[in-house]
Amino acid sequence: MKAGPPPHVAMLATPGMGHLIPLAELAKRLASRHGATATLITFASTASATQRALLASLPPAVSSLSLPPVDLSDLPSDAAIETLMSEECARSLPALTRVLSELGEATTATGRLVAFVADQFGIDSFDAARDAGVRTCYLFIPMNLHALSLVLDLPDLAASVPGEFRDLAEPVRLPGCVPIPGSDVPSPLQDRSNPSFSVMVHLAKRYREADAILVNSFDAVEPEVAQVLRQPESGRPPVYPIGPLIRQFVGSETDGPPSSPRAACLEWLDRQPARSVIFVSFGSGGALPKEEMRELALGLELSGQRFLWVVRSPSDEGTLSDNYYNAESKKDPFVYLPEGFLERTKDVGLVVPSWAPQTQVLAHRATGGFLTHCGWNSTLESLVHGVPMVAWPLFAEQRLNAVMLAAEGVGAAIRLPERKDKESIAAVVRELMAGEGKGGMVRVKVAELQKAAAEGLREGGAAATALDEVVEKWEADEAN
Repeated sequence: MKAGPPPHVAMLATPGMGHLIPLAELAKRLASRHGATATLITFASTASATQRALLASLPPAVSSLSLPPVDLSDLPSDAAIETLMSEECARSLPALTRVLSELGEATTATGRLVAFVADQFGIDSFDAARDAGVRTCYLFIPMNLHALSLVLDLPDLAASVPGEFRDLAEPVRLPGCVPIPGSDVPSPLQDRSNPSFSVMVHLAKRYREADAILVNSFDAVEPEVAQVLRQPESGRPPVYPIGPLIRQFVGSETDGPPSSPRAACLEWLDRQPARSVIFVSFGSGGALPKEEMRELALGLELSGQRFLWVVRSPSDEGTLSDNYYNAESKKDPFVYLPEGFLERTKDVGLVVPSWAPQTQVLAHRATGGFLTHCGWNSTLESLVHGVPMVAWPLFAEQRLNAVMLAAEGVGAAIRLPERKDKESIAAVVRELMAGEGKGGMVRVKVAELQKAAAEGLREGGAAATALDEVVEKWEADEAN
C-alpha cells in the first residue's frame, strides 16, 4: 500500500438494515484487513434506534453521515418499498454530489477517496459520484448470486416473457442457477402494472455501468452460478463474491437498541438443553397476516419443541413488509396471539416483542434450528453459525432464496408448504429439530457450509482473495 493518507471509500446504503449491516461489515473488513477508512452514507428516512445503535458501534476508521430528508409525500400511499427507495435516492442526488465532493477534497483528514460503493437500489447515485469526480463506482449486492443473475438478465426477460412471471408454465432457467418457478420470482416483478416493476428494470439496465459488482455470498452455497459469474463476459462487470459479511460482536456489544431484551433472551437460552430451541424470526422488516400469525403460534405449540419467537403486530392489511422502515412493532403483538397460548407454552417457549439479538441467539449452544423469512442477511448468519433452517419467505427476493436453500437447491433448509396451517408447521418444525427425514440431511449440509464459509474468509480463501483483488484495483486505478 502506498505511503500517505489511507485509501478512503464512500458507501451508500439505501433503506433497510439488510442493506446497511453488510455494508458496515464490508467497511470494517476494509479497515481491519487493508488499513482503509470509510464513510457510510444513509438516508434520513431510516434514522431508527436500531440504525443509530449500529452506527454508534462502528470503529474509528468508519464514519457515518445522513443525507438530508427529501419530500416523498407526492408518491402513492401504497407505493412499493422498491419504488420508495429508488425515488428517495434519485431525489437525494444533489445532496450526495455535495457530500462526495467534500470527501474528495478532504484527503488529509479522511484519506484519499478511491471508490464509491452503492447497494442495488442506489445505483442512480453513480450519477452523483461521477459529477463529484469519483472515477471508480462499484455496485454492492446484499443478496446472493442467484438474485444477481436474475437481475442482470431482467431487461431481456421482461421483453421476452409474455404476461406475468407467476403464470409461467415452466421455471425461469439461468446459467448455473437452480430453476426458478415463476411464482418465486422476486415480488416486485410479479405485477407489471406496478411501478416497482419498471423501477427494477431501470435499475437492472444500470447494473452494467458498475466498474465491478461485489456480492455478499460465497462459492460453496451456490457453486454452479459462482463458477459462471467468475468467468469474464463482454459487457458485464467483473463479479466478486466477498461474503459472508455478517455482523460480528465484541464484548457486550448488542445488535439492537439499548433497551432491547437481550439479557432475557440469552439467559433463557442458557437454561435450555443444547440444540433444543428453534428460533423464530422474520427479520427486521417482516410482518405476518393475523391468520398466519395464529397458525404459527398453534403450530409451535403442537410441535412440542422449545422455541424463542420474536413476535410483531400483524401486518395491518396483508402487507408482509409492514415493518421494513422500522423494526419496532406498531402495536402490542401479544394481544394477537391465541387465547391462553402464552400460559400453555410458558415451560417450553419464550415470546419476545419486536426484537432479539439474532446473531447471538444463532450462535448460542441451545439454538438448534431457525424458522426464517429467508432474508439473505439472516440466511448467512444461520449458515455461519451452523443452524439449519425452516424456510417461510415473505417478500422481496426471499422466495427465490427459499428455492435456492431448499431441497431443489443447496439443501440447507426445509421449505414450508404454501398452505401454512398449524399441522404442517408443527410437522416441519419437528422434522428439523429431531433431525429426521430431510432434517438430518439439512443438518449435515449446513455443517459443511459453515466450514466452507469460514475457510473462504481466511488468508488465501476465496472471499479474502476476492476482496484483496478489489483493493488492489482501487489502488491501481487511483495511481493512474
